[in-house]
Amino acid sequence: MTKFLILPLALIFLAAFTPANDPSIPADVQALLDKNGCAACHAMGRKLVGPAWPEIAAKGYSKKKIASLVAKPEPSNWPGYVPMVAQKVPKAEMDKIATWLVSLKK
Repeated sequence: MTKFLILPLALIFLAAFTPANDPSIPADVQALLDKNGCAACHAMGRKLVGPAWPEIAAKGYSKKKIASLVAKPEPSNWPGYVPMVAQKVPKAEMDKIATWLVSLKK
């Protein structure tokens, strides 16, 4: 009997921590975030190792600045977070990610 209760309770528990009104990430962008390791440290609705995507967008960085900070992070911009390691993201992929990230601020 308890086996049958565990799964529904687990699903309810997980649903309680899923942000209800966060904008969805387009599938093509999510694929790039996963491929380049971004999603390991950043999420839409909550802080993981790094700040949440909306928190980054709120800084108002340009696409060029975002790309620059991914390639050469400046930990002083994000006190209280684990310093990010420089990432090598192909230019076309970085442009698509940065375009999406900038669009979150609007």
